[in-house]
Amino acid sequence: MSLLLARRAFDEKLRAETEIRSIFDAADGRDLTSEELASVDRLDGEVRSLGDRVAELMEQEQRSRDAADALARLAPLDESDGGADVDDVGAQLRSFLRGEQRSVVVAPERRDLVKGTATAGGNTVPTTFYGRLVEHMVEVSGVLAAGPTLLETASGESIEVPTTTAFSTAALTAEAAAIAESDPAFAKRTLGAYKYGATIQVSRELIDDTAVDLLGFIAAQAGRAVGNALGAALVTGSGSSQPAGVATQATAGKTGAATTPTTDDLIDLMYSVISPYRASSSCCWMFRDATAAHLRKLKDDNGQYLWQPSLVLGQPDMLLGKPVATDPNVAAADNSAKSVLFGDFSAFWVRLAGGVRFERSDDFAFSSDLVTFKVVARADGMTVDQTGAIKAFVGVSA
Repeated sequence: MSLLLARRAFDEKLRAETEIRSIFDAADGRDLTSEELASVDRLDGEVRSLGDRVAELMEQEQRSRDAADALARLAPLDESDGGADVDDVGAQLRSFLRGEQRSVVVAPERRDLVKGTATAGGNTVPTTFYGRLVEHMVEVSGVLAAGPTLLETASGESIEVPTTTAFSTAALTAEAAAIAESDPAFAKRTLGAYKYGATIQVSRELIDDTAVDLLGFIAAQAGRAVGNALGAALVTGSGSSQPAGVATQATAGKTGAATTPTTDDLIDLMYSVISPYRASSSCCWMFRDATAAHLRKLKDDNGQYLWQPSLVLGQPDMLLGKPVATDPNVAAADNSAKSVLFGDFSAFWVRLAGGVRFERSDDFAFSSDLVTFKVVARADGMTVDQTGAIKAFVGVSA
């Protein structure tokens, strides 16, 4: 059902986008009338609302699949613990996941990562929660969605990454003349592991009375909190006691004559990135939504829109033939601001150390009858290849 509703919402979104395009086509270069501007604003609001609705429905569909997967993977508990009958405990857990009963109590020694009395299928928490958490981190961070090189390590020691910064060059040399020396140049980049964390407290009443998707709710909150904190650093981090953001390390590929780019500015920015990076499957655009609202109205010399909305659910829109990723942490259009990024985002490395740690305590807020969940992620990021893989449009006040 969620997929069907998402399909309908996506079709409505395409209809609204088509109406916007028709209004601009009918204007044929003239200024829009007040009625046309009002229609464009209304339709643009519909596009954004429908886009959010599609994302929400797809999230609901994924949650349903996760619950089904958790039920399918639920294995019998270890009989060596003693106490309650194993088959009876397994039946209670399955009944809880199907929503046929509101709580289940398991002997404390049977659980992973929790203290006190276990409820809500505690043994399934490590795998189910981890999968949801990573998904939400991708949704809130445009950098993680843009296809960086993701490096996962078991521990958090510093990783030294050797890179080249210059290659040897050859020159035409006369007979018997000395051949000039030309050595390649090397550099070293270091990836650390900075800690990002959040805690969430849930009332015992909610745990006792909720349906199957309690873990999905908790994961969404914790995932967005950690993802937002890490995502901001992956864009604008200074590199000093925090990740070095992709925008921070991007060099200027085009300096405009105004704070917002023109069609020619975008073309110049695209070709300021050399072809090996431009041809990469991870090459894309990145900017915030407010900038996207400006860019999607730009046309080429033939009156054709540069922005091409996706016709396939789940596929990104295209700008000048390259995918678009949005991130709210990219700078707004302003004087000296890097408001548009373009390049090969696989040159940006994101390091996750030790996975994502999720812990639960029934004792921390015992007097308030609250269950406390804590999520911690250790991560770092930087552009490992800094020879021009990712460049930026820099605005200038007119």
